[in-house]
Amino acid sequence: MTATAFLAMGLSHVDPDLLEQITDEVATVEVELLQQVRSQVTLVEKVGRHTLEAGGKRLRPAFVTLSARATGLEFSIDRTRKLGACMEMIHMATLIHDDVIDNATTRRGRTTASAEFGNTAAILSGDVLLSKAMVMLSRDGDLEVIRAISEAAVEIAEGEVRELATRGQFDLDEDTHLEVLRLKTASFIECCLEVGAIVAGAPMEIQHALRDFGFHVGMAFQIVDDILDYRGDQAKTGKLIATDFREGQATLPLIYLRETLSEAESTMVRRKFGNGVNDDEIRMIADWMDIRGAFVRAEQAARDHVAQAILTLERLPETPARVLLETVANQGIRRQA
Repeated sequence: MTATAFLAMGLSHVDPDLLEQITDEVATVEVELLQQVRSQVTLVEKVGRHTLEAGGKRLRPAFVTLSARATGLEFSIDRTRKLGACMEMIHMATLIHDDVIDNATTRRGRTTASAEFGNTAAILSGDVLLSKAMVMLSRDGDLEVIRAISEAAVEIAEGEVRELATRGQFDLDEDTHLEVLRLKTASFIECCLEVGAIVAGAPMEIQHALRDFGFHVGMAFQIVDDILDYRGDQAKTGKLIATDFREGQATLPLIYLRETLSEAESTMVRRKFGNGVNDDEIRMIADWMDIRGAFVRAEQAARDHVAQAILTLERLPETPARVLLETVANQGIRRQA
């Protein structure tokens, strides 16, 4: 994440020296990523570069570094940079695979790897990125880091399968949906924070605090993503509006809306769920979510997670990195893309 990206989130009051340091470290991660996507197989390199050049906030490597800094302990910057790149590569691979599963043609306003090169090439190239991330882990050699990242990778995969199993379930309950979010999104953010703490040699109570922060921030960010799916600006999100509904994936806005629907409305929405809904119908459903408080409830759920995240930071020493973590959590739920 660059200083410009931080400033765009409204973080201008944060220590400028820290912003510059984080910017430099994430820039180094970017160089490492460019090195890692190189391959003796031309198609693999093309897919990797295509995904990398699509951009992104690089929050995961930033969280690894910020977590280590927030412990107030000395740590190896070289390790946090390399492990941050490792986490971003795993994330990139999951995005490539997600786009194949979702038949997505655009991400961040750019064609997806699967749309550009085909599903088979995208899947296999994503596998190469995952494998390269494992090589980076083996070179680091820290068994605690390997354990944490390996367990998180399993949870991401299980979360994707769990989400697939719930597709088409109009009556999906809130608890099951939130468990899917925990597995496929929050667990990996949680892991990024844990890895930074491990690299810094933080005591277990500090590791737990940072893991808890990561869990709550991950949940909040994903809930905001689900809200933006319905009411975000397509020019900013780079995705078709209401992709979840079109694909038959129930998220919090729909789960909360269901409670307000009349029998006739429920019958209509159920019939259209994942079954050829048109843009006018999407606009009507999104208007109902707005008018009937579904968005407000989902936003409150995200704010509750952010509040819990900030509470966990009280268990950490007072450092500029802790302030930045708190600010990123707060600003993350106000984003528009």
